[in-house]
Amino acid sequence: MTFEQLFRASSQTVVACGALSLFLAGGMGTGLSLLFAAILITAWKLEGTKWQLSERVGLVVVLLALPVFYVDWKLFGNTGDGGEGVRHGVSALVHLTLFLSSVKLLQIKTDRDWLFIYIISFFQVLLAAGLNNSPSFLAILGVYIFCTLLTVVCFELRKARRHAPISKTRLLTTNRTPLIKRLLARRSPSQSVELHHLPLTAFGLMLLIIALALPIFFITPRLSENALAHSGGGATGYVGFSDTVTLGDIGRLQQNTRLVMRVRIDDSQAERNRGLLWRGVALDVFDGHQWAKSTRGTEVYRGTEKAFFQLGTTEGLERLTTQTFFIEPIDTPVLFVAPRVVALQGALPFVARDREGALMTRWHPQERITYRAYSDTVEVPTDVLRADALNITRAATMPAASPSGRYLQVPDGLDPRVGALAREVINNRGAVNRYDAAHAVEAHLRGSYRYTLEMRAGGTDPLTDFLFRVRAGHCEYFSTAMAIMLRSQGIATRVVNGFQIGEYNEAADAYTVRQSDAHSWVEVYFPMSDSWVSFDPTPAAGRLGGAAAGGARTQLNKYAEALELLWIQYVVAYDKQEQRSLVTSMRGRLFSYSQTVAQAVSNLKSKLRKWWQGQSASTVGLGRGNLPTDDMLPVLLVVILTSIALFIIGRRRGLWARRGRKISGESAERNTAVAFYERMLKALEGRGMRRAADQTPLEFALATQMPEALRITRAYHSVRYGARPLSPSESLNVEEALRHIERMNDSSADGRE
Repeated sequence: MTFEQLFRASSQTVVACGALSLFLAGGMGTGLSLLFAAILITAWKLEGTKWQLSERVGLVVVLLALPVFYVDWKLFGNTGDGGEGVRHGVSALVHLTLFLSSVKLLQIKTDRDWLFIYIISFFQVLLAAGLNNSPSFLAILGVYIFCTLLTVVCFELRKARRHAPISKTRLLTTNRTPLIKRLLARRSPSQSVELHHLPLTAFGLMLLIIALALPIFFITPRLSENALAHSGGGATGYVGFSDTVTLGDIGRLQQNTRLVMRVRIDDSQAERNRGLLWRGVALDVFDGHQWAKSTRGTEVYRGTEKAFFQLGTTEGLERLTTQTFFIEPIDTPVLFVAPRVVALQGALPFVARDREGALMTRWHPQERITYRAYSDTVEVPTDVLRADALNITRAATMPAASPSGRYLQVPDGLDPRVGALAREVINNRGAVNRYDAAHAVEAHLRGSYRYTLEMRAGGTDPLTDFLFRVRAGHCEYFSTAMAIMLRSQGIATRVVNGFQIGEYNEAADAYTVRQSDAHSWVEVYFPMSDSWVSFDPTPAAGRLGGAAAGGARTQLNKYAEALELLWIQYVVAYDKQEQRSLVTSMRGRLFSYSQTVAQAVSNLKSKLRKWWQGQSASTVGLGRGNLPTDDMLPVLLVVILTSIALFIIGRRRGLWARRGRKISGESAERNTAVAFYERMLKALEGRGMRRAADQTPLEFALATQMPEALRITRAYHSVRYGARPLSPSESLNVEEALRHIERMNDSSADGRE
């Protein structure tokens, strides 16, 4: 490969990386990608031929196409609300950048055109970075940085070679044989560059840039939120987490396995954390077909300087479970947390909480958000819950701040068989308190009904149809049935929609939560302890979620998810909170290492003391009073450390000495070259031949018309400028030539006498 081919290949690879990054980010489709790849191949084939576009034609084509792209942006970029309009605007921008790159690639290119192409590719990679949050972008970015550095090096070398051509002098053209002329004609000037050094140079520069950039990335202060975040309606189509939810919404959500979030739990193996549910919204009014909120008011919280939101209190810090959420772009403002959340921390502009305890923030349909939640996951003791008897009056079942009866509301015209079934189940279990009554209904629904995602229950009264005819449904029907059955017996309830804990990934130490993990359950109010307690009447088939199949493929997928979570945590969602956590973690590790070193030194000191005491006891005439062991230990440590230091210094001095001898040897060879050449000059001066100041060594040797002088000069060039030592035979030839010249001087002197 010639230098020019290397330059063109690296340049087109830079362009290809820009387009590939957009393709992987979803900024361009497969058809457009294949078309641009064909243009790249065509541009490579046409380079240097007469079929390339002229600069003027390229400019005319660009000017004529600009109105088309304006229409593309104006008509499609402003359609849709929020996220849709943003995506169409990005699509128009991608079309424009690809078109400009294509025109520049197909035309005759100057240095300015190449620079324009590089800028366009950089803009494409920058655009892809805003669209792609996958770790696959890291691989493309690495290739792009390497190829860009290689291209910049080649570009500058190419520019320098063009502006500083190799000069042809008499020195290089004198006495060239036909063979030498043919060899020089075949040799391309670009081949004089050692091409294999250029990729190594670019790779070394890339490593240096990464080494300098990583610390800057991790210590640079973060903004409170993503400055490039888009607002507006999302495209994910989430249902079940609004103020009004129709029976069947959660079931439709469960039929999709799309990723929703990843959750990392501190002490995830603790017993109280194994069955956590991620609480979303709570609803209190049911009309027979829909659940809704009876009140719309919210309380807004503003974070502190550390992005900390205080939402409640707890009896002790040991009761708290810390959860870190990595939420995918979804079209709901709901924040999912474990029940009884007391604090939240994250780069959020605000946190709002409604009357039912649901948390919300700004919409984020185009970006991931990350936050940390602290929940009191210790359940109220069972004996305390059993203190709530069934014969408490209906008014006493309500919280003091709640409207009377809103947690006991049942649909108008509720089938009386629902209440009768509830009384029968409770009486058969012998329940005399609210806790046992709730457990009785929960156990009845789990054991007597079947879980299915098929929407079988329907008609004008889907709840009655589910309980007395179909006897099968998904989690929404089970939670609705339990809530209404308990309300018919004067027990306050509400329905909660959220997600199950998800599938645990050992490689990432996190739970992967998908849409298929969407869930609905019941919270029952206990007035004596003023607490809401979760009950889940869904059978086991609906509570276990979609377990992943085993095998190597599953394990590889888990490792890929772990890598993606690492990328999200420390790159995409890296904020002030994560920065603070990283510093705390590093400080803890340094403290741990220092403690380990201190313990090792202490153990070494103890072993040395025991060893010295043994030596002192076995040595005749050496008493403990003559040389105390505690005073001797520091001396021994100093001696050992000094010996190690002297050994290291000695080795380094030996290394430098060897390097010095090598350099001295090379210098001696050059000095020897100068010595034998100066010896020749001195001998020729004796014959009246003095080298002029403007004469090169070769010109002077040719002017003497002496083969011996020419032979010595060529040897001088080999050693002086070629950094090649003379072989023994060459040294012998030089010595013979010098003696011949000196003998000629002696003969001339004898003749003059």
